[in-house]
Amino acid sequence: MRRGAITRESVLKAVNEHDELGREAFLSKYGFGEARSYVLVHEGREYDSKAIAGVAHKWVQGRALAPGEFSGGKDHAAAWLKRLGFQVKAVKNPDWARDEVILACHLVMTNDWKGLDAQDSRVIELSALLQLLPIHADADRNDKFRNPNGVARKTFDIATRHPDYRGKPTNGGAIDVEVLHEFLARPDQMTEVAHLIREGISTGELQALAQTDDEELDDDFSAPEGRLLLRRHRARERNKGLRKRKIDSVLRKGGGLACEACGFDFEEVYGERGAGYVECHHVVPLHEAGEGKTKLSDLALICANCHRMIHRRAPWPTPAELRVDIEHRRASLRHGAAVLGKQRGEAAAPSITQEHQR
Repeated sequence: MRRGAITRESVLKAVNEHDELGREAFLSKYGFGEARSYVLVHEGREYDSKAIAGVAHKWVQGRALAPGEFSGGKDHAAAWLKRLGFQVKAVKNPDWARDEVILACHLVMTNDWKGLDAQDSRVIELSALLQLLPIHADADRNDKFRNPNGVARKTFDIATRHPDYRGKPTNGGAIDVEVLHEFLARPDQMTEVAHLIREGISTGELQALAQTDDEELDDDFSAPEGRLLLRRHRARERNKGLRKRKIDSVLRKGGGLACEACGFDFEEVYGERGAGYVECHHVVPLHEAGEGKTKLSDLALICANCHRMIHRRAPWPTPAELRVDIEHRRASLRHGAAVLGKQRGEAAAPSITQEHQR
């Protein structure tokens, strides 16, 4: 569907046709199946969003779109309808995010690794908290989003994956197992992570953070502590005022802006274009970085490549630890090159016996 292919008026015409024919006949006539992701809500009734958008196309462009002609996948029709001002809601709720599982796992841990019932006050409280997390868009949530029944089921998904559990585990996801193992391996740190998430939600700090970096975070960052604390970490690193203060502080002390891990200097390589440029890395671990103000000592100046390498896989090394790894790697490469050069030299030079034979 190209931009502007349907209008609000054409959508209403498709809705009227749906009401006249009935859902089954409408879907059959145009070759659509029942909605599995999103439905259009209009005047208290629900409609299959993809079918309505496809038929709306007929009233503007002369023909209905077939199900396979939506280039944007399952979300395309829903996005078009929302842009036109219609209410769209999810058919099923999104999968649990790591942050949500962290909070549920912490609750199970405090309950001696046993699941909890939906009527438990702690489950009800967690249900309300999960509905405040700024992770899933409102359009992706249905009326049962993280309700007490769903939260209770998740606690049993986690509890029945504990190594000491002897029964048959309930259904759950890979994230449930990953987070459980994190809690078993470092309970104090993960407990602090759960505390920081709760604290950030109660103060409103985490809700205020932009979600625009999430795609980048998913692709290039790894953190068992979840997405919300990672967002806060990135926001602090990208604080222009803090970065400038850190750079000014280093320069006043006579230091340079070379990467603290690998030694790369942007100005040395790029000249005037690279003068004054370097990235900031927040060195305080996510499970320790609370609401307090970021100090200049919490920041390290590093190049973009080292910054990516630090964030790429947990646990994150400090710039000093990464520097040691880099130096070991360089030494290993130098040694290998020296050995190879020596081998080549020996192969090229004639032996004493060969000289004698000549």
